[in-house]
Amino acid sequence: MTTRTTSRRTTDRRAAESAYSNLEQQLAVLLRRARSYSEDIARELHPELHATSYAMLARLLEGPTRAAELCTYFGVDKSAVSRQLRLLEDLGLVERGADPADGRAQLLALTPEGRRRLTKARDARRARIRRQLDRWDEDDVARLGELLARFNESHRQALADD
Repeated sequence: MTTRTTSRRTTDRRAAESAYSNLEQQLAVLLRRARSYSEDIARELHPELHATSYAMLARLLEGPTRAAELCTYFGVDKSAVSRQLRLLEDLGLVERGADPADGRAQLLALTPEGRRRLTKARDARRARIRRQLDRWDEDDVARLGELLARFNESHRQALADD
């Protein structure tokens, strides 16, 4: 191995380390801001709601699901999900119904009021994002979405592999 090859490898390692360090820092900032945005939007839905409640409502927008599936999806224990769901039910945002595939199980779904409020909150969130990125080229916005989707899929696969 030549001195030039060793130098290039050292430079490559430093560049990779710098890239991962920057990525970690930027993800930390993004996650803090996302948590704050979610808290704000949850409070817009109802003053007693937290970001976790907003996330559960957003997941239910995809369709009815069982509480156990929410636990798995969010990686939290049943008691945490149960507390949030109880509050969402008490506020009239979520309702339970029989699971047609298994009469013993219950499915959770958004109520019409829950869907209306969540849609309004999501529209506000998207408008906020649009304002923040209004100077971006549309291709860059699309690319960011693609990269985040790829990152999230990598994360999901890593969790499945563990």
